[in-house]
Order: sequence, then C-alpha cells, then structure tokens
Amino acid sequence: MDIRGEPASRRPPKADPGLRERAALALPGWVALLALLLALGSIVVVLARVGVVPHLLDSLPDLRTDEARAADGAVVTDWALAAVTGAGLVALVALSGLLANSGGDTRVLSRWGRYQGTVRRTGLSWVNPLLRRRRVDVRLRHWRSEPVQVTDRTGTPIVVRLLVVWRIRDTARAVFAVRDHESYLREQIHAVLTRIASTLPCDSNAAPGPALRDGQWFADELSRALAAEALPAGLEVYSAQPLVLEYAPEVADSMRRRKLADLDAGLRTVLVDDAVEAAALAVRRLERATAQELDEAARSALMEQLLVAFVAPAGVTSAVPAPGARPVGRHGSTRNGAGTEGKRS
Repeated sequence: MDIRGEPASRRPPKADPGLRERAALALPGWVALLALLLALGSIVVVLARVGVVPHLLDSLPDLRTDEARAADGAVVTDWALAAVTGAGLVALVALSGLLANSGGDTRVLSRWGRYQGTVRRTGLSWVNPLLRRRRVDVRLRHWRSEPVQVTDRTGTPIVVRLLVVWRIRDTARAVFAVRDHESYLREQIHAVLTRIASTLPCDSNAAPGPALRDGQWFADELSRALAAEALPAGLEVYSAQPLVLEYAPEVADSMRRRKLADLDAGLRTVLVDDAVEAAALAVRRLERATAQELDEAARSALMEQLLVAFVAPAGVTSAVPAPGARPVGRHGSTRNGAGTEGKRS
C-alpha cells in the first residue's frame, strides 16, 4: 500500500534506452584471407628479388635484381625492408581480425568498455583486431532450478522446482546491463516465485477456491512475471513451469494427515446423508405396505436402527445423527412425524 492507501504494483526495472544491440562492422572472411595471401605472396616476391630466397630451378623465372644476380647472394635494400614490413603488417592485421561464429554463437565487440556492435554472421568474418570480443550463446536454453522453499497464502512452507526455457534476445544488454545475466535470471526466478506463491494456497481442500495446484494459472503467471523482469537484461523467457510442487518436509506429514481427515469427513457426510434418505424411504414403504402409520417414537426408533445398519459397515456409526434432527431428502424436505402427518392429512 502506498501513502494514499492504494495498492502498489510491482514495476520491473528499466533498461538504458540507448543500450540496444546493433550490427557491428564486419567484412566477409574471404576478404581477409585474400589480403593475407597477397601479403604473404608479396613478401616472398620481395625476398626473391633481393636474393634472400635463392634461385634453385632454371625452369622458374629468375626474379633477382641485377645487383643480387651480380653479387650471387642476398642484397637487402631499404625498399625491400619497407615492403616486407608493410606486407607483414597487412598479414598480421588480416590474420588477427579473423573470427569464426558457429550456429547460435555471436560476438559482442567493445573498445575500452564501450559497446561497438554485435556480429551474428555465422562462418568466417573479419573485424577490427583492436576490439575486444566476447562470445555470447543465443541458442534456446532450459534451466532446471534447485528446490526453492517459499510460503503460500496460508503461511505454509512449500517446495517448488521449476523448468525455465529462455534465451538471450539482446546481446548488448545481456553483457553490459548486468554483471552476470545467468545469476540475474536465477535471482529473479526466486523473487518472482516467492511473490506469486504467496497469492494462493497450495491446496483448496479446506475451503473452495483456486489453488496453486489448479490448472495452468501458476505456470502462466510465473512466465508472464519472469519475462517482464528479465526483459531489461536482454533475456527472453518463453515458459516457467513447476516440475515439483509439494509441502516442505517439516510440515508434509501433518498436511497429509489433514488432507486425509478432510477427505474422510467429506466421505462420512456423504454416507450419512445417503443413509438417512434410504432409511426414510424404507420407513415410508413399510407404512404403505402395512397400511399402518407409525407414531413418532416408533418411527424414530426404526429410523435409528436402520441408520446403524446402513452405516455400521462403513465405520461411521459415531457420526449418525438423530433421525429428527436433520433433513433426509435431497430437496430439503424433512421426514419427521409432523411432516408425515401433514402430508397424510
């Protein structure tokens, strides 16, 4: 409740609107491989020109310069050193910028802590080698939680185990909005489960009404609330389904006995109602067969004997009511002496 007395609603955290996933600048991998091959080929040609690579076969063209051919050895010049150095740098940049993404993997790029984009292209790509790369798995994943102990609406401790199906939707928020998105998801699961479990009782045996075990409401509400909490972190939750929903060990025996007692009490009530109606019907048939009307005392004694005979095999003789103390008909009509005499008159 807020200061005005109105119920306060839970609002999920807000994410940075400027932090959204965007495509990073990436070139196809064959461009980098082509540049690498050209750089390596240039280095070999330059080394052959200055005589560092000897001319071994006469069938191959002689690429040596006149100076190297006259010296019959290596003649390293300044232009050769500059060309080899430049080609080596090109080969190093092309090689260090290569990255390979398999299906379901992405690379989040950053420079000095600032987000620079995400590479979702599968296969071989080339990016700026000065950028930091983080591998992020965006495949569909499921997580089976450990047993979580919470309390229902009645304050009874229960144990719940969930199966959560999720994936990373926004890689930028998953990496930069939270420190660890998996730990964040686990904590949100615990918090959402605690909040929703406290809205309804675990079972509805004692009082009619909805309960946590009834239908799909519990799973749908968990999925909806968890999806709203995980969205600011770039996570997409598809479903959260309870696998185990049971009472905590310290109260499991007492709740089981209580449930059996409630079921036994309901069964006793049904048996007694049916026995009272059957006994009243037997008395009426006996009066019609003998063409004699029993007085109140005889009718009550006969009803009591019939009730004991009917319910004694079920073991509920202690719950047999007085014949004139409760209605016997299913439509609310009483079968006492006054009612019978009124009908006969």
